[in-house]
Amino acid sequence: MKTISGIAVAPGIAIARAFVLEQFRQRVPHHLVVPEEREGELERFEQALSAAEGDLGADRDRAFRDLGNEASKIFEFHLGLLQDPTLLGPIRSKIKDKGTNADFAVASSFSRIIDQFNAMGSQVFKDKARDVLDLERRILDHLMGRSQERLSRLDQPVVVIAHELTPTQAASMGIDHVVGLATDAGGRTDHTSIIAAALGVPVVVGCHAITEHVNDGDRIILDGHAGQIVVDPDEETLATFERTRDRLDRFLTETAHQADADAVTLDGVEITLLGNIEFPREIEQLIKFGGDGVGLYRTEFLYLTSPEEPTEEELYEQYTQSIEMLGGRPLTIRTLDLGADKHTQQQALEPERNPFLGLRSIRHSLQHLPMFRRQLRAILRAAAVGPLRVMFPLITTMTELKQARMILNDVADDLREEGVGVPSDIPIGMMIEVPSAALMASTFAKEVDFFSIGTNDLIQYTVAVDRSNERVANLYSASNPAVIRLVKNVIRAAKRRGVDTSLCGEIAGDITYTMLLIGLGLRSLSLVPAQIPRIKQVIRRVTLEECERLARRVGAFESQRRILRVLREETTRVLPEADGGWNAG
Repeated sequence: MKTISGIAVAPGIAIARAFVLEQFRQRVPHHLVVPEEREGELERFEQALSAAEGDLGADRDRAFRDLGNEASKIFEFHLGLLQDPTLLGPIRSKIKDKGTNADFAVASSFSRIIDQFNAMGSQVFKDKARDVLDLERRILDHLMGRSQERLSRLDQPVVVIAHELTPTQAASMGIDHVVGLATDAGGRTDHTSIIAAALGVPVVVGCHAITEHVNDGDRIILDGHAGQIVVDPDEETLATFERTRDRLDRFLTETAHQADADAVTLDGVEITLLGNIEFPREIEQLIKFGGDGVGLYRTEFLYLTSPEEPTEEELYEQYTQSIEMLGGRPLTIRTLDLGADKHTQQQALEPERNPFLGLRSIRHSLQHLPMFRRQLRAILRAAAVGPLRVMFPLITTMTELKQARMILNDVADDLREEGVGVPSDIPIGMMIEVPSAALMASTFAKEVDFFSIGTNDLIQYTVAVDRSNERVANLYSASNPAVIRLVKNVIRAAKRRGVDTSLCGEIAGDITYTMLLIGLGLRSLSLVPAQIPRIKQVIRRVTLEECERLARRVGAFESQRRILRVLREETTRVLPEADGGWNAG
C-alpha cells in the first residue's frame, strides 16, 4: 500500500481501478520519403489534419451540450490553432521540400513549439504548451493509428491517472465511468481543473510522479478532500474509506433534502448564504440548494474560454440572464480578475517574472481601460434589470479604489448622456485579498458599501505560499493565526463603519471553519452552491454563544495545527455524521 499526496481540486472520495494514460509525447519513427511519394505523404497529413478538426468539432459540440457555451469555446480556440499557418506551414514544408515522413514532421515541429513554451517559465505559456500538445496528439493519433479513444470506450468505473490531462481529454471522457482524476502535474486554476470540476468528479493534481507508481488495474482510493491517493490499499484501509464514502453519500443526500431550511442558529441568528458562480447556468443549482443570491460572479471565465474578447452586448446578455434567473435575489459582479495565471487566450504577452505580484486583477483593468470600460458599461446597463452590486478585486491602495470608482462614475455619466437609465444607488464594494487592504480596512470602509473577504488570495499573500505549489501546500492554511487575525480586523473595522461584510474564499464552504467565522462576526458567506446545504446543517445546530466562545479560544493559540485540531473537534461534536470527509482544513 502506498499513499501519494497532491493538491485537492474537486472534493469527493472515489474507489475504483486505475486507468493509466500513456505518455502523450510518443516516440515517432523518422524516415525519408522519395520525391515521387511526397505528394501522397502530404495528402496523408492533410487527411489526418482534417480528421483531427472533425474530432475537435465533435468535442466542441459535446462540451456545449454537457458543460455549456463557455467550455465549448476552448475547442473553438483549438480549432483556430489547427488553421494557424505558423504551426502548419513548417510541417508542410518538411514533408514536401525535405521528404520528411508526415509523422515525424508533425512531432518535431510541434515539439519545438511545446519546448519553447515550457522553457519560458510562466504558467500562461505552460497552458499554451498544453494546447499545442493536445493538437499534436490528435494529429499523430490519426497518422499512426493509435487513437486515444480508450477513454470514450470505458465500460466500468475507473480513476484516470495521467502525467497531464488536456482540457480536450477531460471533456471527451466517458463521464459515466470516470469517477476520479489524478495527475502528476497541474494546478487548481488550469483549464483541465475547471472542466474536471464541472464534470463533478473528485480531482487531485500535482502528485509529482504518480504515473510511475500506478499501473493499469491497480485498486485506487482517491480522496479529493485531503488531496491523497492510496494505491493498492489493504483490506482495513479499503473498508474504512468505503464506510466514509457511504456515510458522506448519505449525509449529502439528507442535507440536499433540507436545502430549503433557513440558515438560522439555535438562538435565532440568521446567516446569509450566497453562491460563487462562473456561469449563469449555475444559478439553477444555487436556487435548488437554497442560496440567497450570488455573492461572487467571476466574470473572467468568458474571456478565458474565448479566442476573442467578448463584446459589450455579450457581457450584457450574460449579466441580464443571471439577474433574471435569480428572480429578485442579489447578484454581485466582480470585475475582471485577469493577469497572473489568467489571461485571455488571444494575448501573447511577454511573461512577467512573478505574475502573482504583477499586473493582475484591478491593476490589469486600470491599464486596459477600453476593456474595463466595456465591462462596466455592460454591468451598469444590466443594473436596470434587477438588484446588482459591483465589486472590485485585489484592491491594495486607496488610489486604486478611487481610480476604479472614478472610471465607473464616468461610464455611468456617458450612459446617461446616451439616454440609458442607470440606477444611482448601485452598491459598490471591494474584495479584501491582501494584507495591506486588511490592515487598512477601516480607511477603505469610508469609500465602499460592502467588503468581501477573499481568503484564497489573502492566505497566499499573508503566508507567502503559492496555493498551486504542491511543495509548500502544507503551509497554505486558513488556520494560520495571522490569517485569522486579519479576518477579524476586517470584520471589526467594517462593523464600526456599518459596512456589510461577506467572505467568499474556499473556507466559506468548509464546515471546519463555519463556527469560527460566525464567532468572528460574519453574518454572510459566499460559497460553491453545492456546499450550501451542509453549511446550513452546522449553522442550524449551534448557538452564537458557542461560536463566539470558540473564536475567543482559538484566537489565543499560536499554532495553526492546534487551531485546526480544535476546529475539527468542535465540528465533529456538532455534526458527527460529516466527520472524515468534509473537514479539509
